[in-house]
Amino acid sequence: MRLSWTERQRVVSGRAGQRCEYCRMHQDLQGAVFHVEHILPVSGGGTDEFDNLAWACPGCNLTKATRNSVLDPVSGQGVRLFHPRQDQWADHFAWQRYQLVGLTPIGRALVTAFNLNHERRVRIRQVEARFGLFPPQ
Repeated sequence: MRLSWTERQRVVSGRAGQRCEYCRMHQDLQGAVFHVEHILPVSGGGTDEFDNLAWACPGCNLTKATRNSVLDPVSGQGVRLFHPRQDQWADHFAWQRYQLVGLTPIGRALVTAFNLNHERRVRIRQVEARFGLFPPQ
């Protein structure tokens, strides 16, 4: 039996712990609705299979759009985007207080390309901490 899109959203959101799988922002303190995002865009051959779906905040989803790669700010080389189903988040990222640090070319590229340390995002992390939602587990 094929699940409806609403049921698929519930599964993807639950698997992600209601957090964006890129920036790790929790959806509870957001003023916008999170999205089911195609890791490999449909336009690039991606499917609606669960292994190709991620839970994403609007900022990450809209910034990612149909991209599969971004530039590493250190080397200037193109690197593939972080893949939530294949990559371990902690291998590529670390928290320094409320700032997100990229540990690898993939991590650095995502932090820079998605502007993951924008002042607004840092403030949201500070508020999340007050509610016991930061840092993410």
